[in-house]
Amino acid sequence: MFILILWIIGITSFTLLGSWYVKKYNKPDLLIALYVTFILVAQILAIKISAFDLGFKTFFAPSGILVFSITYLLTDIVNEKFGRREVQKMILIAFISQVAMVFFFWLGVIFPAAPFWQMQDVWKQIFGLVPRIVAASWIAFLISENVDAIIFSYFKTKTKGRYLWMRNAFSSLPALALDSLLFITIAFLGVSPIWPLILGQITIKWLVGLINIPFMYFNKWVMGNK
Repeated sequence: MFILILWIIGITSFTLLGSWYVKKYNKPDLLIALYVTFILVAQILAIKISAFDLGFKTFFAPSGILVFSITYLLTDIVNEKFGRREVQKMILIAFISQVAMVFFFWLGVIFPAAPFWQMQDVWKQIFGLVPRIVAASWIAFLISENVDAIIFSYFKTKTKGRYLWMRNAFSSLPALALDSLLFITIAFLGVSPIWPLILGQITIKWLVGLINIPFMYFNKWVMGNK
């Protein structure tokens, strides 16, 4: 549990730098850069399956799940300050970045290895692409991130900018669950039991999502919003 909390605090702290940048320059550049970085890092870390001991139960999920969960906080921060259109632009940037990363990983795998380099099999095992998993990741990403942006914007309009915790929670939590449902179902249906994986992912993502709520207020304060 300590390691989990340390991860959450460490990763979320970067958002404060992004919010400080917004206050100083009134632009979302750094938040978008962090968002893209977190998305790409989460894709790489997803290769390793880790054990997350929550005290009452141990769940197994990709290592990148914590980093990925923070991306919804970043989109909510940008949505709060700059609106849904800016968020959908950053989602598109992140998607194109993912496609580029996968393409160059693929090239790296098919390049012939030097005769003296003995790690080609390990490299293929780590960075080799499974088309079904890549497709599942991209579909889940595009749908869930846009759902989060739409719901957040809807609640902000309906509440006339009040109840920040409501739009933060009611947009992120359903979107995080949707991401897990789509990704696990598309990637592993018929291959392995999906419900334990879905339950583990949703539990961890929701934990991060709930912890993100006070950080959302903190980031809004750093940006200078009342």
